[in-house]
Amino acid sequence: MTMLRNPGAKYRPFPPIALPDRQWPSRVITAAPRWLSTDLRDGNQALVDPMGAEKKLRFFDLLLKIGIKEIEVGFPASGATDFDFIAGLVQSGRIPDDVLVQVLTQSRRDLIETTFASLAGAPSAIVHLYNAVSPAWRRIVFSMSRDEVKAIAIEGAKVMRDQAAKYPETDWHFQYSPETFSTAEVDFSVEVCAAVMDVLQPTPDKPIIFNLPATVECATPNVYADQIELFGRTIPNRESTVISLHTHNDRGTGIAAAELGLMAGADRVEGCLFGNGERTGNCDIVTVALNMYTQGVDPGIDLSDIDGIAATVEYCNQLPIHPRHPYVGELVYTSFSGSHQDAIKKGFAARAAQNDQAWEMPYLPIDPADLGRSYEAVIRVNSQSGKGGFAWVLEQDQGLKLPKRMQADFSRHVQELADAKGSELYADDIWAVFQRAYHLSTPQHFQLVDYEETRASDGTRIFAGKIGVDGQTRTVSGRGNGLISSVVATIAESFGLQLEVRDYSEHAMGSGSDARAAAYVECAGPDGTTIWGVGIDEDIATASVRAVLGAANAANAPGPHGAMP
Repeated sequence: MTMLRNPGAKYRPFPPIALPDRQWPSRVITAAPRWLSTDLRDGNQALVDPMGAEKKLRFFDLLLKIGIKEIEVGFPASGATDFDFIAGLVQSGRIPDDVLVQVLTQSRRDLIETTFASLAGAPSAIVHLYNAVSPAWRRIVFSMSRDEVKAIAIEGAKVMRDQAAKYPETDWHFQYSPETFSTAEVDFSVEVCAAVMDVLQPTPDKPIIFNLPATVECATPNVYADQIELFGRTIPNRESTVISLHTHNDRGTGIAAAELGLMAGADRVEGCLFGNGERTGNCDIVTVALNMYTQGVDPGIDLSDIDGIAATVEYCNQLPIHPRHPYVGELVYTSFSGSHQDAIKKGFAARAAQNDQAWEMPYLPIDPADLGRSYEAVIRVNSQSGKGGFAWVLEQDQGLKLPKRMQADFSRHVQELADAKGSELYADDIWAVFQRAYHLSTPQHFQLVDYEETRASDGTRIFAGKIGVDGQTRTVSGRGNGLISSVVATIAESFGLQLEVRDYSEHAMGSGSDARAAAYVECAGPDGTTIWGVGIDEDIATASVRAVLGAANAANAPGPHGAMP
């Protein structure tokens, strides 16, 4: 079978909403909405193996920990499992006073009665009533007219009202969903919701929640925003309503639809952490929240331990989170491309010189540290990486800040290994290459045993020390204008190896009593080629001596940079 060459013969575009004076395109999101997690209901029903009580409780505790204040905990009329879990939450006193649990029911008397019974004794709760209203459901599923569908909603609202009166100890909140709102006529959704309002009589102090689901995502997100704005304009007694969004991801734009829906006047967002749900999933409320965060809006959810949150969600859902999933995926803060790495490295250098907290970082819309991530994995090295990549890894892993020309020199060593390996290079790989390339591992031809530096009467410096040469210790000395030049003179006089120092740099590695120092020396070898030496020691003077001996080892080593063939 093949795809149709004329899909228009089978599929119809969703009709646009007549809203020529729409206002939402010029609005921005300036405050967090009310959040409702439906992980324990909508998310749970989408799992191959639904959560048992232990996983449900663990997930519930996670939602409390991150600050979710409204949690849909189940469908109590669906069976004993959900009923017992919900009743257990109430009876155990696990629900904090500032948290509203929500339960779902279809608009049938017996189901509504069971729903209220599951919450007996709760200080407060939301009962969520729904029935489908769109033309396809009216015609195909129910074979009902508009009036008959509206009558189902009205009857359900009456039962809700009467059941609430039987449990006066609970502060009841009502929610109604015109299910399949996204494929229904907006005027009919308003008509049904208005009829429900007539029964339940909400007030500004006790508003009704109207949840307007994109049960199946059927159009571009702007169409959903138009539907939300039109609903908000035409629903009577708007100040006594809370407009709630419940988007799905059938077209891959559930997050965008929720954001545009908020711009269109909605007050609340329902979804799941990381977007679990039926078919392609529900709105990912973590991504929506962190999108706000990157725009300077406090989402009111604590996501500072994103890895811990992900671990709990993966355990409870038994579903992996994709490594490219926004904000939480293993690779979302990682760059392998050389140009990206160079830009990020420069960004961090610029940030270190800033006098404020403003975040302006190439390729990183959010500071990984805000979510509990380290910077170690921001840049990772493979065959596509440039010199900025491995330089970043060495700086983060070993504290080494290579001079720019040395980065270019080292890049060929890293590239050779990357090409040979054909996969990502890890920090240990890069460090091993660095140690081999710059003769930091032992044994080496020249090794420092001991030395002292003194000043002569003419102001010159005298280096006197012991250097191991192929395992044999020799006592040597030399004179120069400074410590480095005196070591170079010693090597020339004692071993006949001529080095010309072209550049030198040094820096501290860390701080405090455990701080060390790194020294880098760029030299011309006996044949005029550039060679590098690196020294690391607790003492900066000793580090510089080791750097010169490192250059001597490079000059003495076989290969294109060595003095010996």
